[in-house]
Amino acid sequence: MTEVAVTQARDRLAEVIEETRRSGEPTWVTRDGQRVAVILDPDVFDRLVDLAEDAMDRRALDEVRTDGDYLPWDEVKAGLGLE
Repeated sequence: MTEVAVTQARDRLAEVIEETRRSGEPTWVTRDGQRVAVILDPDVFDRLVDLAEDAMDRRALDEVRTDGDYLPWDEVKAGLGLE
C-alpha cells in the first residue's frame, strides 16, 4: 500500500487518484505520520461494501436462527402457494 502526506495528496491529487485506480491498491493519506484517510478505486470500494453488507445479513440470519424465530423455507413456500 502507498502512503502519501495530506500536503502531497493535495498537491498531486489527480496523480494520486490515477495511480490508485491503475494499481487497484489503496493509498493511505497521512497527517503527522498517522493515517487519516484512504483513497480507493471505486470498484474495490463497491466490492468491500457488498462484502460488508453480506456479512451483516449473515449475522442477522444467524441471530434469528439462534432465537428460533423463523419459518423453514418449505413452510413459507407452502403458505404462499408456491408448491
